[in-house]
Amino acid sequence: MTSFEQLPGQDSGPRTRWPRLALRLRRLGLPLVTTLVVAALATGTFRITSSRWDRSARAQDTATREMSPLLVREGDQIKVPPGSPLRGKLLIALVAASETQRSLVLPSVVEADPARTVKVLPPVGGRVVEVKVQLGARVAKGDVLAVIDSGDLAQAFADVEKARAAEKFTTQALDRLMILEKTAAISVKEREQAQNDRLQAQAELERSERRLRTLGGASAATEPTRLLSIKAPMSGSVIDLQTAPGAYVNDITAAMATIANLDTVWVTANVPEKDTALVSKGQSAEVVLTAYPGEVFKGTVLFVSDVLDPDTRRTKVRIAFENADLRFKPNMFAATKFLAPKQTLPAVPTTALVLRDDADQVFVEVAPWVFQARRVDVAFQQGDQALVTRGLTVGERVVVKDGVLLND
Repeated sequence: MTSFEQLPGQDSGPRTRWPRLALRLRRLGLPLVTTLVVAALATGTFRITSSRWDRSARAQDTATREMSPLLVREGDQIKVPPGSPLRGKLLIALVAASETQRSLVLPSVVEADPARTVKVLPPVGGRVVEVKVQLGARVAKGDVLAVIDSGDLAQAFADVEKARAAEKFTTQALDRLMILEKTAAISVKEREQAQNDRLQAQAELERSERRLRTLGGASAATEPTRLLSIKAPMSGSVIDLQTAPGAYVNDITAAMATIANLDTVWVTANVPEKDTALVSKGQSAEVVLTAYPGEVFKGTVLFVSDVLDPDTRRTKVRIAFENADLRFKPNMFAATKFLAPKQTLPAVPTTALVLRDDADQVFVEVAPWVFQARRVDVAFQQGDQALVTRGLTVGERVVVKDGVLLND
């Protein structure tokens, strides 16, 4: 049914235009109804509307919107029905393959090779008379490091002289008894006792001479003295010196000096626990020393510790370098770059990752506009790309934008 509706802003009094027009039309002899309708349409006072049709259309639109949900969940699948606003928001893309070589840069330090490092201990106590080397000096095997005035050394020489005298006496006694035994002047028992005494004297002489050699007193032929020379047991550099002239040495377990052969050194890096799997023996590495920032020293991993430090939660990794020119000095700082083997992994934009229950997941399209949430393991992120080790295959389609709208 149609009706006339008065437009807003139109006057309804006798001074409006349409009554005058209606009067003129009436004088032409037109019927009253026709005259009123023509006058109203000509002046724009009234318009014809379909109120019932408008109300029906609005109700139908409202019902249509109520019957079209944003998404539908069926089991572990999420469907986005036609007409859903989500279809205009979600962006779907293919999972691509990315060949990458991950690098790991860690702070490092130069260390002496423990197998080429010796702590020099004093064999006896005494007073340091002279120190013949300085910290950092290079020494050869047998060079004198320091001289100690030791009463223990003097006692060792005295023990040798005493043992030598006892050995000489027992030898002479045995010779006399051997002569008397031929004339039956002594018993066999006396001769055997003399032989036993001589053997004991010889053993004591050997022990005292061996101790003298251990103390550094050369041999029993050396003139007795109280001065003991502490000599370098190997060639290398003095990297630690803990004595001075006039000092008294009373602890033979405390090192007087440390000598290290620096022809080969180690660069040691501490690898975090989470990155331990990225480093292995024989792997290539690049080292940049703070002292030589413009140079890159290439080497290979020599050693990966089997034990994790309980305090730092890090693993020690060492790279060996030849150091004939002594450019690598112990305690130098460096930065070591470990190059992991190249690998090809599925890659997705980081915007595709949705965090749920402390785990990363993506929404995979299993059918047109049908998605399934899938948990993924991210190896690492490189720029705006995430490299996935498990959960995706190359060629699958995933939501890369606004995937959080599909989440609970």
